[in-house]
Amino acid sequence: MNARLKQAAEEFQSYIRLERNFSPLTVEGYRKDLEEFFSFLESEGIGEGEDIRYPEARLYVTRLYERELERATISRKISSLRSFFKFANTRFGIDDQAFRSLYHPKKEEKLPQFFYEEEMEQLFEANAGSSPKQIRDTALLELLYATGMRVSELTGLAVQDADLELDIVRVMGKGRRERYIPFGHFAADALGRYLDSARPAIMKGNKHDRLFVNMRGTPLTDRGVRHILEEMVKKASLHISIHPHMLRHTFATHLLNNGADMRSVQELLGHASLSSTQVYTHVTKEHLRKTYMNAHPRA
Repeated sequence: MNARLKQAAEEFQSYIRLERNFSPLTVEGYRKDLEEFFSFLESEGIGEGEDIRYPEARLYVTRLYERELERATISRKISSLRSFFKFANTRFGIDDQAFRSLYHPKKEEKLPQFFYEEEMEQLFEANAGSSPKQIRDTALLELLYATGMRVSELTGLAVQDADLELDIVRVMGKGRRERYIPFGHFAADALGRYLDSARPAIMKGNKHDRLFVNMRGTPLTDRGVRHILEEMVKKASLHISIHPHMLRHTFATHLLNNGADMRSVQELLGHASLSSTQVYTHVTKEHLRKTYMNAHPRA
């Protein structure tokens, strides 16, 4: 890779981090995608990298398919490179035609996984308790289910972001977009109990304002949340492989199943476009189909 392309890659990462306010995780994803592409150029002996033509770009995508990556992953990598070369074209005059001409692979129809209402009740019942850890875990589960926020948004919450008088939480979402999400009395009660007794006991002299903490009193991480949820699912004897986004999917699905309108769910989830929310209509239609097939005498 020549010096101009290397500089373009460095400035691009600074641009998406500082000017576009992308999260550290997203910036790291872009960095890895670029690094992987530049390694491909080197391994294939393709020029200096500045004059990438459509055949070279298409060959790279072919290599991705050969690795049997998911279509969504391939599509993301194409988007990363398209964004980078657009930036490099604007700032450095590097040709970006090759990736502008590439088609994204057709999306796989993959319905989001979610918990049924009975499974959520089982989760809450199995994990109820009076120890500081149980109180914390219940508050965490209640808030995720009550608001549908992303795990990264949950771990970024400060104590002052949760208003227990108005039962509303201030969330900083993707692209530094702020939104306010209401929550019900179950979450409010669990959160109040956690803040009154469990959090002070767990903090162990640590001084910071993060809402959720691990058992050492330091801020809880995304990985820590995943571990907590896995433990809770095991305790409830639910034979499900959980990932934190399942609670976000569950939140959206249950709202739509119970009559919420699409626009309200979009706003609560913090989706920039309605198309991101519409995937849940497929889930609710499937739910209705199963209900019909199980209940109708001549189904």
